[in-house]
Amino acid sequence: MESTVAQKLEALLNLQKIDSRLDAIFKVRGALPEEVQDLEDEIAGYETRLEKFNHDIASLEEDIKKFKENIKESEKLIKKYQEQQMNVRNNREYDAITKELELQDLEIQVSKKKIGESQSKIENKNKDVEELKDHLKERQKDLSTKQDELKTIVSESENEESKLKADREKALKKIEDRLTKSYAKIRTNAKNGLAVVMVKRGACGGCFNIVPPQRQADIREKKKLIVCEHCGRIFAGVEDEIEEDITKKKRSRA
Repeated sequence: MESTVAQKLEALLNLQKIDSRLDAIFKVRGALPEEVQDLEDEIAGYETRLEKFNHDIASLEEDIKKFKENIKESEKLIKKYQEQQMNVRNNREYDAITKELELQDLEIQVSKKKIGESQSKIENKNKDVEELKDHLKERQKDLSTKQDELKTIVSESENEESKLKADREKALKKIEDRLTKSYAKIRTNAKNGLAVVMVKRGACGGCFNIVPPQRQADIREKKKLIVCEHCGRIFAGVEDEIEEDITKKKRSRA
């Protein structure tokens, strides 16, 4: 059985009340959820950088190991060539061996220079690692503090939030998909999150623009869905000023 317009408006208004209450709960949390997320992302970035630094250091240490092996190999060759030099038969052989000795000596010098450069790079990277670790430690403390704050605030409204979310699921089942999508779209574009409003004191309860009397009469009848000409919000009904005044008078007497 299809719902009447009045029932649809009632369901939409109920959904709006639930969402407004959820909005109020999330507003109390303020920017904390985003701050926690930002810190988590920042820390993840630092950890990635730290991992890269450690990888670079390991790679440089591996280079140093290879250069040292090169030096040992060159020293072995030098010893071998020096022994050969003692048994040369002519100047040509002597000169050839001498060139090989010079070449291996140059290889040793180059390897030692590269070892020094790599050790200097490792030293600089180790400094960067220590600085990054200190900064990471501070940000982890900040994250822990923010997480505790958020946990405390969330725990205060956790039960109400769970109930409201369950109520919201029930409320959504009473509204057709087309209306739900329109409602969600209006809510997204509305600064205060209001998609369904009442006409209060002759004006839209969302943008506060005047609603003409004839339009108010149509809204009261609830025979069709009517939206505000200025902001596009759905009108759920009209709050009569007389009823409001009586309620206020009763409260003031009390």
